[in-house]
Amino acid sequence: MKTKSVSIKENRGLSNYPPQPSPHKNPDQYNGEVLTSQGFTPKNTHNKRVYIESYGCQMNFSDSEIVASILNKEGYQLTKTLEEANIVLVNTCSIREKAEQTVRKRLELFNGLKRKNKDLKIGVLGCMAERLKHKFLEEEKMVDMVVGPDAYKDIPNLLKEAEAEREAVNVVLSKEETYGDIAPVRLATNGVSTFVTITRGCDNMCTFCVVPFTRGRERSRDPKSILEEVAQLAVNGYKEITLLGQNVDSYLWYGGGLKKDFTKASPLQQKTAVNFSNLLYLVATAQPKMRIRFSTSNPQDMSLDVIHTMAHHDNICNYIHLPVQSGSNAILKKMNRQHTRQDYFELIDKIHKIIPDCGISHDMIAGFPTETEQDHKDTLSLMEYVKYDFGFMFAYSERPGTMAAKKNEDNIPESTKKRRLQEIIDLQREHSEYRTRQFIGKTVCVLIEKSSKRSSEFWSGRTGQNTVAVFPKENYKVGDFVDVKIEEVTSATLIGWAMGHSKSI
Repeated sequence: MKTKSVSIKENRGLSNYPPQPSPHKNPDQYNGEVLTSQGFTPKNTHNKRVYIESYGCQMNFSDSEIVASILNKEGYQLTKTLEEANIVLVNTCSIREKAEQTVRKRLELFNGLKRKNKDLKIGVLGCMAERLKHKFLEEEKMVDMVVGPDAYKDIPNLLKEAEAEREAVNVVLSKEETYGDIAPVRLATNGVSTFVTITRGCDNMCTFCVVPFTRGRERSRDPKSILEEVAQLAVNGYKEITLLGQNVDSYLWYGGGLKKDFTKASPLQQKTAVNFSNLLYLVATAQPKMRIRFSTSNPQDMSLDVIHTMAHHDNICNYIHLPVQSGSNAILKKMNRQHTRQDYFELIDKIHKIIPDCGISHDMIAGFPTETEQDHKDTLSLMEYVKYDFGFMFAYSERPGTMAAKKNEDNIPESTKKRRLQEIIDLQREHSEYRTRQFIGKTVCVLIEKSSKRSSEFWSGRTGQNTVAVFPKENYKVGDFVDVKIEEVTSATLIGWAMGHSKSI
C-alpha cells in the first residue's frame, strides 16, 4: 500500500451541500495533506501532478472523487497547489449560464499559466465538456483533453494522447456505465458526511434542462455495490450519507446480485426488482447507526412507499428536496414537468400527513419564457401553501440545445426576471424564518460537522430536517450525534444548548 499526496481545489458554484475539511484523519479521507487510498495498488508512479477543480451540482463533486480514484490507481499524484501541477482538470457544469462563465474564466487563467509552462495539460470534464467539446478543443484551443461524464475510465489513455499532442476526446454517453466498480477517493470531506451515487443520467426531458443531453439516459447502479460502499464508509467512520442521483425516485434495478444476508426480513426476498423504496430499506437496515439522506426527488416519480419507508426508519432523515420549478400549470406544461400544481399540493399533503415534521426544500425558476405576472403570482401562492424550509432560486437562463431554447423565445426582460426572482427570495426568507421558529423550545438531534463560522466556541451541524444548528462546544466532537435544545433562531440557523449525546440514532 502506498501513500499518495492527494488534494483538490473546490469551487462549489451551485452546489447545495458543501462538506468542509475536518481535523479528523480517516483512512480514505482528504485531510489537507495526505490521502491513503485503500484497496489500490498503483500500476506505476508518475512524476505528473494533477490539480482538480469542480463546479456545479453534488453529482459533479461525486464524479471528481471517481476521477481521483481512477488516477490514484494509475499512480498519478494530485496536488492542491495549482502552480506545481502538470495536469489541470476542470469538472464542469452546464445547468446555468453563470456556471459556464465561471469555468471559462478559470480556463483563461489556466491558459495564462500554460504560456509559462508549456508542458502543462488542461482537461475539461463533465457536462460542459460534452456540450462545448469542439469550441474548447478546436476553435478556441483552450484545452488539451475533453472527457464526458461517462468516459472517466478512459482518462489515463487520454492523458497519454494529450502528452503525445494527439486529439484526446471521449464524450461518448453510455447506457450502462454507473462506476459501481469504482471505490471513490473521498476528497475535501469532513470525514462525517459524504455522497453515494445510485443513479446516473435522466429520462425526464424537462425543456429547460441539459442533463439528458450531457449525462445521457437514466440507469441505476447495482444495489449490492451500493451496500458494499456504504458498509465501507461506516467502517471508515462516516456517520451520514446522501444517496445521490439526478432523480433518485426513478431508481430501479433488475440485475439481481442481492444475497439473502442483505435482505434478511426485507420484502425484497420475494421481489426480482429493487426500486428506491426497497433500496432505502436495505441501506437503513444494514446501517442502523448511520444517518441516511437522499437527493434529488422528482414530484412525478416520488411514491408513497418511499415516504412510508422514511417514516418507519429513525435513521432516514425527515427531509425531501422536491423541486417544483414553477407554481403555474401553464409554465409547468411548457417545462414538460409531468405534474400539475394540484398534483404537487396533494403530494405535499401526503408527506405531511405521514411525516408531520418533514423538512421540504425546492428549486424555483423565475422568468421562464412566456411567464406572465399571473404565472408568477401562482408561484408565490404555491410557496405560501407549502412554506418551504429553504430553496434554490434562479432566474431563467437559456441553455443551447434544450427544447425550451429551440421552441421558446427568451422573451422575459432581465429586469423583470430579477424583480420576480427577488420577490421569490424575499418570500422564501419569510418562510424559512417561519419554519425555524417552529423549533424554539424543542430538542433536536444534531450531527456535528464542523466549527461554526461565526464562533470557534460553537459547533455546527444539521438536524434531520437539514436545518443548520449551532451550540457551545463543551466536550463534544465532530461526528457526535447530540440532542440540542433550541432557544433562538434566525431564518437559516437554530441556536441552542447541548443536552447530551443523542440516543435516537
